[in-house]
Amino acid sequence: MSDFDQMGLVIDWVDACRKGDLATLLDLYADDAKLECTCNGTQIYRGRRELETYWGPKLSAFSSAGFGLEEIQPAQSGIDLEYSIAGALRIRASFCFSAEGKIHSTLCEPAQQGSHNCRAC
Repeated sequence: MSDFDQMGLVIDWVDACRKGDLATLLDLYADDAKLECTCNGTQIYRGRRELETYWGPKLSAFSSAGFGLEEIQPAQSGIDLEYSIAGALRIRASFCFSAEGKIHSTLCEPAQQGSHNCRAC
C-alpha cells in the first residue's frame, strides 16, 4: 500500500461537502468505489455515476443547511467521521481506502442523536 494521509483525504472530503463541490468530491473516490448508506434503509451505490446520483442532491442541501465536523478518528480499517447537518442531524461515516490513495468504500449511518433527536434520517 502506498503511503498517503488518510485523515487529510477525509478532511478534503469534508471541505468538498461544505463547499458543495461535487466534482472535487467525486475525484476523491476510486473509480470502483462503493458507498453504502443506511440512513433511510440500506442503499448501495457503486462507481462514479451512481455516487454522483447519490451526492448531487445532498451537497446542495448540506451547503445551505450547514455541514459540521463533529469528530474524526483513525479506525482499524481506515477513518471514522461524525458530521452534522444543520447543527442537529448527526451522521457517522466510515471510510476505507485504495492503495492509490482514493476512497474505496464509505458506510454512512445515523449517529446517536443529541437531546433534540432529529428524525430526518
